[in-house]
Amino acid sequence: MNSVKMVEVTRSNFTESTHHGVAVLINSNGEVLREWGNSSTLIYPRSALKPIQSLNLYKDGVAEDLNLSDDFIALTTASHHAENIHQKMINNWLKKINLKEKHLSCGPSWPWNTKDQFKAHAKYKVKRKIFHNCSGKHCGHLAVSKYRNLPIKNYQNKDHPIQKELIKLIEDLSKYKIKNIGVDGCTLPNPLIPLKKFALAAAQLADYKRLNEHSAITKRIFDSCVKFPEITGGSKSINSILTKLSKGKAFIKNGAEGVFVAIIPEKKSALAVKIIDGTRRAAEVAIAGLLSELKIINNEKIKKRPIKNSANQVIGSIKWIC
Repeated sequence: MNSVKMVEVTRSNFTESTHHGVAVLINSNGEVLREWGNSSTLIYPRSALKPIQSLNLYKDGVAEDLNLSDDFIALTTASHHAENIHQKMINNWLKKINLKEKHLSCGPSWPWNTKDQFKAHAKYKVKRKIFHNCSGKHCGHLAVSKYRNLPIKNYQNKDHPIQKELIKLIEDLSKYKIKNIGVDGCTLPNPLIPLKKFALAAAQLADYKRLNEHSAITKRIFDSCVKFPEITGGSKSINSILTKLSKGKAFIKNGAEGVFVAIIPEKKSALAVKIIDGTRRAAEVAIAGLLSELKIINNEKIKKRPIKNSANQVIGSIKWIC
């Protein structure tokens, strides 16, 4: 695995840690425009796959038939922080499709932010499935399964019709035959795929007019996510912050274990990055640095973050160095 040094962590002007990664910018024709390290590296896209999963869910006019507003479309792509708005939307969605929290296959969780965790614990005492960061995606799977008269039970299994269709869609978009399918943290299937092939699949969404019957919903997914960036993450989520900073140029989506993807329609391309050690702090700085380097975001400050001690003193930094 050929990776490059992407992120450096300093303390009192001494390099305390470094993080290596791979990244690729590729257009919808499969041309590699920029590459950092070996982009043939196999990865699990994790939640960075959600925009593609949403495309599969809402094909053939399903979103319109279900009367889903744009914020609910954005929620399907979300790794949300279970802030108040997310909790309300998940509850409303389950009511809309006449299903219960128990039907969600994702496990229970706490909200992301400490303040919301305290509130949730005081009110409910236990973790809940609606707090899980992937519950929006799962609501989408349940809604479409019910709409299409498919089994609700075991919708998360790789042999379920929706999951089979999703894998086929990923293969078509990426031009890659998937051989291994893992299980994501939220129980849904997640394919093992080369980083550049995942980026190619995402680049197809950036060039939505090429997708023929899927073009309208593809554009709507992108527009919904840039219109409601905080729905896709949260008020302090880096993917939401970066999407807002791009001013409509890109939708940035995070995945676990150091994965990010940016869908960039004006370039008909996508940028994907994987931090080898899976560190979230490094992945967040790396995607910010890459987007700044590519002029998708015009903000040099996002390449570097201060590190503070327990007394709130700045004692170092974490910065993109590639």
